[in-house]
Amino acid sequence: MTSRHVAGPRLLIRGGSIAAEQGVGHGYVDRIRDVCDRRGFDLVNRSRPRDTSFDGIWTFDEDIAPYRPRILMIHFGLDDAFLPVYRSEFKENLVRMVRQARELFDPVILMPTSHTFENPYEMDAVYIYYRTIREVCQDLDCEMIAVHTWWAGYLQERALRSRDLTQEDARLPNERGHAVFAEAVMPALKRAFERVARAG
Repeated sequence: MTSRHVAGPRLLIRGGSIAAEQGVGHGYVDRIRDVCDRRGFDLVNRSRPRDTSFDGIWTFDEDIAPYRPRILMIHFGLDDAFLPVYRSEFKENLVRMVRQARELFDPVILMPTSHTFENPYEMDAVYIYYRTIREVCQDLDCEMIAVHTWWAGYLQERALRSRDLTQEDARLPNERGHAVFAEAVMPALKRAFERVARAG
């Protein structure tokens, strides 16, 4: 979990194992840091391994609210799916985080999904959570980042399997997988920067 304190607007990322870059030395958050620097944004990562959306709610006042980010990326889902957190609880937790953030500092809110799985039962399970992210984004005017779709296209174009982009634990991308995450996140992040710039 990293944070840097410099003058300027903030992008804050709050999530679980993937956003915390578990098991890799250079994850997707590190890969977007240079872009943030060029845009004059301080990137703050308040993610922790195995945190679920419940942790996002429980620590909102210490991990999110004090930073008052102009852009908030909420990246939960996989840890929720595998612990498990019920879908209804997951949805309610996302809604609460969005509403609290909007009430306090009204950021641009992004919500990435995560990757695909070769095991069809695991994929069915996590896709329920990806659909929930889509529902919340549609209902509350957030931007969903469909990482799983980008990931699937990357695999198909290069004739790879998902295991080529993950660690031994298929829930965790390896460094190449994190590079794919960064590619998937970047277009939405650039749109968010532009929205903040227009808002002044």
